[in-house]
Amino acid sequence: MNKLSWILCSILIYCLLSGAHANPIEDPQQVVKQTTEAVLSEIGSRKAELEANPTLIYPLVERTMTPRFDAERFTRSAMGRFWRKATQEQQAAIIHEFKQLLMRTYALSLLNYSGQKIDYLPTRRRADANKALVQTQFHFNGQTIPINYRMVLAKREAQDKWLVYDVIIDGISLITNYRSIFNNRIREGAGKAQNPADRIRVGIDHLINTLKGKNADNTPS
Repeated sequence: MNKLSWILCSILIYCLLSGAHANPIEDPQQVVKQTTEAVLSEIGSRKAELEANPTLIYPLVERTMTPRFDAERFTRSAMGRFWRKATQEQQAAIIHEFKQLLMRTYALSLLNYSGQKIDYLPTRRRADANKALVQTQFHFNGQTIPINYRMVLAKREAQDKWLVYDVIIDGISLITNYRSIFNNRIREGAGKAQNPADRIRVGIDHLINTLKGKNADNTPS
């Protein structure tokens, strides 16, 4: 995924995760639109401050991301068939590190937003469904790029809330993208195992260490 895609993803998913108190009967699109307008306005008003000290955006993302992000579902899907082969300790570590990586990547890229236009298209959802696809279009330097959000209505702190569990940028799913990356890292690590019986465990540990390294140096994936 190229830099532009990450910028677009980070801007829009951040807005979605920015803490709106969604009523289960609301249209998911309205949740996206209302929070987008509010948060981008705040980012614009603090642009100089955030550019002068980019680390100030980290606690902002940390505080607002968790309530609207289904980190376990996102991670489980990205792991694919390897999820069930991981121990509970490994699963917990991957969820934690992957969430941190996404938040840091989004936080760094948010600083690139400069007032680009966003259109909201009809949401794809059956009336009785607990999942929805919120469709948007992002206009950037003469390009129109579709950004779609897969959302699920799930319990969070004893309330039904719309949570993001995937983002599709110009037809490319983040889950699909990361599944390929994760599988490659696991296979890479498994090849270093001395005992064939430990290949999967060693491979998953290698993935965890790779994510930790990314988070330590704030390197976007």
